[in-house]
Amino acid sequence: MNAALWISKTGLDAQNKDIAVISNNLANASTIGFKKSRAVFEDLLYQTINQPGGRSAQDTEMPSGLMLGAGTKVVATQKIHTQGDMLTTDNSLDLMIQGEGFFEITLPDGSSAYSRNGQFTMDDEGNLVTPGAGYPLEPQITVPQDAMQIIISQDGEVSVRLQGEAENAVIGQINLVNFINPTGLQPVGQNLYIQTAVSGDPQEGIPGLEGYGMIVQGALETSNVNTTEELVNLIESQRIYEMNSKVISAVDQMLSYINQQL
Repeated sequence: MNAALWISKTGLDAQNKDIAVISNNLANASTIGFKKSRAVFEDLLYQTINQPGGRSAQDTEMPSGLMLGAGTKVVATQKIHTQGDMLTTDNSLDLMIQGEGFFEITLPDGSSAYSRNGQFTMDDEGNLVTPGAGYPLEPQITVPQDAMQIIISQDGEVSVRLQGEAENAVIGQINLVNFINPTGLQPVGQNLYIQTAVSGDPQEGIPGLEGYGMIVQGALETSNVNTTEELVNLIESQRIYEMNSKVISAVDQMLSYINQQL
């Protein structure tokens, strides 16, 4: 098989994966707390025909070698954890993290997951839970039924105004969790991440302290996807895909020409 056919085939496969990553970014452009991904490319092994620095004569060396590449592949996808824009909602249970950190969420099996999505709601017992699956926030915050107003400070202190009471009553504390390598977290859907061996251990802290962002009540963090940038990336990937397809067509024509001459 002509080497160019295989090389171009690897290019087509890689661009397919890149377009899948871009399409997922665009699909989640309106997902609260979503962090965009990017595909990481890597060139494949080279066939070394002449080694750089090899002897070309008794007293001379080759200034460069002859090495033929084997194509490319996508080796990873990286989450880009840059800050999204602020969306003001004036909903007392909408929380935004301004800065670094994640909300800790308890899964049904008792394990922990982590999220930047602060769209919380209450279950039938007054516990703060995620809006989709109803997973509780950790540490658990339970709002009394007679609460007239919920106040959450920038440092995560949760208090409520009760009917007939002059002062607010503190009912809990929302802490944030951070990781030494947030890119190493594994996204599992439902706006959640889980810890991996390369993310590091979760470090819990009070919002606003060094290394942790502040909590903004009545606001949400929008997706950090820039649709214009993603569309440009999509066009670029599409053009590269077309060029690889044209290489395959050109090689096919060359082989057909050779067959006709034989």
